[in-house]
Amino acid sequence: MNWITKALSFSEKIKKVLKKRPSKEDIANSDWTSCCKGPIRKKDLEENLWVCNSCGKHHRINCRQRFDIIFGKNSYEVLDTPIPAEDPLEWVDTKSYKDRLKLARKKTKQSSAVMIAKGRINGIEVTAGAINFDFIGGSVGASEGEAIVYGVQHSIDNQTPFIFFPCGGGQRMFESPIALANMTRTTLAINELKKNHLPYLVCFTDPTAGGITASFAMLGDIHFAEPGCLIAFAGKRVIQATVKEELSPDFQTSEFVEKHGFVDRIVERKDLKIEISLLLSILLKKDNAVNKKQINETSDNIEPLTKAAS
Repeated sequence: MNWITKALSFSEKIKKVLKKRPSKEDIANSDWTSCCKGPIRKKDLEENLWVCNSCGKHHRINCRQRFDIIFGKNSYEVLDTPIPAEDPLEWVDTKSYKDRLKLARKKTKQSSAVMIAKGRINGIEVTAGAINFDFIGGSVGASEGEAIVYGVQHSIDNQTPFIFFPCGGGQRMFESPIALANMTRTTLAINELKKNHLPYLVCFTDPTAGGITASFAMLGDIHFAEPGCLIAFAGKRVIQATVKEELSPDFQTSEFVEKHGFVDRIVERKDLKIEISLLLSILLKKDNAVNKKQINETSDNIEPLTKAAS
């Protein structure tokens, strides 16, 4: 056997090994995921609100899982948001944008990356929005912009606070200027919310970057953030290359951003509902059905936030 035959034989063996590797779909449908100590059952992670018991990492969750946590499972109504004309630019690269949308909708069972819901948090009626990172990286296009504007209008019409859980890499490149225009549209919508003196609370989740950070996500009256999440505009390597300096290891984490004044408070997922409820009850001057002990434990830390919001 000469070296060419050996090389071809070795190549065939590699192909056989690669074929045996699980696909992305197989991994997504598996009962297991990974974290700091290796494999972990998704069921165990779900029981702890998708937070690792060992390292405290807050794993990414979809919109319905988010609403289940803040409202209670099946204790909310998902609102139908407008879907504008798809793919007006007829974008095609390695595949068409229309095909990408079909795959994203099949994968997430959502028509858009943004989902809007209404419900009650400890008796307080609120409108809430969230972004699913699994829907084309949580990017914002025309339908996502429409959903956010719709959520704001629903909040104004029903005189409810608006709570939003942003994530994603920014505006959707497949829609180019149409996506960029939604930075302005969502900003104007939030301004209308504020003109109506309705609280707008933002809770940053991992990762929040680009045009999302540069528009509606940074306009909250109060900014919460989950531990360890990425909050940025440009990437770390881009900034490091620009300033020609070594940046700290925690640069652009929620802890770093809080230290520099862009986030008011870092809150673990298990505490979000109680903190949001207490803050809203103070801002809206409503009685809250929150446990008295929890109020006493939290009120000292919440008081500075309510003063800032008012």
